Amino acid sequence: MARIKKRKTKSFKFQPFSNKQLQLLWWWRDGSPYENHDIVIADGAIRSGKTISMICSFLQWSQEKFKGESFIIAGKSIGSLKRNVINPMIQILTAWGWRYDYNRSENYLQIGWNTYYLFGANKENSQDTLQGLTAAGSLADEAALFPKSFIDQMIGRCSVDGAKIFMNCNPGSPYHFVKTELIDKKKEKLVCHLKFTMDDNLSLSEKVKDRFKRMFSGVFYQRYILGLWVMAEGLIYSMFNEGEHVVPSHPRKYEQYYISCDYGTQNPMAFGLWGLCGGIWYKVKEYHHDARKKNLQKSDEQYYDDLVEFANGLTKRIIVDPSASSFIILLKQKGWKVKKAKNDVLEGIRNVATALTTGLVKFCDNCKETFREFSSYVWDEKAMERGEDKPIKQNDHQMDADRYFVNTVIMSNNKARAVKSIY
Repeated sequence: MARIKKRKTKSFKFQPFSNKQLQLLWWWRDGSPYENHDIVIADGAIRSGKTISMICSFLQWSQEKFKGESFIIAGKSIGSLKRNVINPMIQILTAWGWRYDYNRSENYLQIGWNTYYLFGANKENSQDTLQGLTAAGSLADEAALFPKSFIDQMIGRCSVDGAKIFMNCNPGSPYHFVKTELIDKKKEKLVCHLKFTMDDNLSLSEKVKDRFKRMFSGVFYQRYILGLWVMAEGLIYSMFNEGEHVVPSHPRKYEQYYISCDYGTQNPMAFGLWGLCGGIWYKVKEYHHDARKKNLQKSDEQYYDDLVEFANGLTKRIIVDPSASSFIILLKQKGWKVKKAKNDVLEGIRNVATALTTGLVKFCDNCKETFREFSSYVWDEKAMERGEDKPIKQNDHQMDADRYFVNTVIMSNNKARAVKSIY
């Protein structure tokens, strides 16, 4: 039997650090104006160099100041944490020649005499996983996406004398608790606040910076390019306009097809047929059945018959709302290739906005319900006042189906992905 070679970990290739990155790297050291502060928050633009400099700072601080202690490393999910933090961290450790032991099944790292436990923070009850832990510090990646309960619990767990909290994020609502409870009270709570721009990442060329600037508009430009904590108000897809995004529904040479589905029984059932032509995904046509308006509720079998007619033999690949368990079972029994949609709402909205701004998607002019929803899909102002980015749950079924497709297919395979805050 042939032996499987263990893949060698590559070393991180460091670029020169900017002044802002050096401030983050050394904020805790003797002689720094922030050496007695308890928390550092690095926020601002995407691709601005926050994450790598924070990883380096956190590793050096924890190894120099402590021996035999436990630490928290948290991300929105374990998967995103491993991609955004742990993978580059291991490359950095390799470059430095530091020995480590990474237990992937138990989600912890042993570095020197210290243990670093990994946590996902995507649900309200995620805080429960921290119960009972006494930590000397923590690193929170994409902290503005965490529930407040997790942040509070994480800070409370760091009770060892000299403990410090390292947090990075992209801005959100000005009412978000990270902004109102920590950044706005930085003197009172001894928070070192460092705002990053893309100019603070010396490895980015002007061409790359210009490309990222073109990817965003509206509130997403203000947050992810300018690094501002601003409200998301009014129409969610304000960048959508019929002159740019709507095309005649005449035949094209589509290379492949997908169907996206937002499942509903009492709520509307929505399908979208997507075709790829010349590097652009076109929404070729839509299906929309509102059981309440038509006073006709359909079974899964009836919706399946409608789907077969809608697909017209073009594809059996479908992206489905992951909560539609009964319909997913039926589709698999019928031989369809089902992908459960990536259902992160805010991530999906950002990605659809990027796809619209960069011309990755177009809509054939027969998608009338889709256009109606584009004109009425708005942010929930009451949720904004609580610091949450949420759409109003009305007139959103084609929007949800479109979001599933863009988030699951286009942005999984496209280099224009806009939502990760890695270095």
